[in-house]
Amino acid sequence: MLKAFQYRLYPSKAQSEALLEVLETCRRLYNRSLAERRDAYEHEGKSLNYYDQANTLKDQRRQNPYLARVNYSATQDVLRRLDKAFQAFFRRVKAGEKPGYPRFKAKGRYDSVTFPAYGDGCRLKDGRLYLQNVGRVKLKLHRPLTWRIKTVTVRRKADGWHASQVSRREKGSNRRGRAVRQLARAHLHIANQRKDTAHKVARSLVSRYGLIAVEDLQVGNMLKNHRLAGSISDAGWNLFVNILKAKAAEAGRQVVEVDPRNTSQTCSGCGRIVPKPLSERWHTCPVCGTSLHRDVNAAINILRRAAA
Repeated sequence: MLKAFQYRLYPSKAQSEALLEVLETCRRLYNRSLAERRDAYEHEGKSLNYYDQANTLKDQRRQNPYLARVNYSATQDVLRRLDKAFQAFFRRVKAGEKPGYPRFKAKGRYDSVTFPAYGDGCRLKDGRLYLQNVGRVKLKLHRPLTWRIKTVTVRRKADGWHASQVSRREKGSNRRGRAVRQLARAHLHIANQRKDTAHKVARSLVSRYGLIAVEDLQVGNMLKNHRLAGSISDAGWNLFVNILKAKAAEAGRQVVEVDPRNTSQTCSGCGRIVPKPLSERWHTCPVCGTSLHRDVNAAINILRRAAA
């Protein structure tokens, strides 16, 4: 059984710069390897695989001092990541789906590096995480790590650096059996809490309003493509909407699902599109001066679409 533990890292300025260099080097290796696959197919009709490209890594490291500073196993993982992208591409082609050919990674859009074997370029010691050619990085161990560490992934997020350590318990052990049962109970408890909250909120809305407007979100697509897929899944949107519809039908209320496009970008005051990133939580219109919270602005637009 595998389990992931995530901890916040507090690198020094020099260590942050070293981590950024690692990410940039891995990004360049990914893009270079993607271009190599594309060119081999276009010019020679040849499809390269992971082993074809992994066999050239040692030569590349001898010629590229930046690549040589990155842990060797971590560079192999970059090539595995690319190989998985191509496997998914071919699988979609075979299934008749939209292929989505693997894309080059723009600068700043390659956010993680994985050390696939604990002890090879990464190790915990005295409350710090040693990373090859980065140093011993301060780590906040907010929860004890009692399982055997298998891999370590260092990830850059909006709020800083994090380490995700995949661990495992021995198969067939009593401890593993207890862990499986505990995890199952935890998932059941969370599911029951989510369902209970959905029922309470839906009942409250139906008792107060005759018309309830919600966005017609394509949750399946969002889970595949959205950076916040984990949060979207945890929110249980489809579960809530289905419960809301059922309670509204029983009470003779109306639930209207509207097109979610630009509900937060459109100014509720004048209708102008005001682009803003997801991190910007306040809507301010440069034309009419409307100023209010982004979510309130979106709620007004959603209600108007439902009433139209």
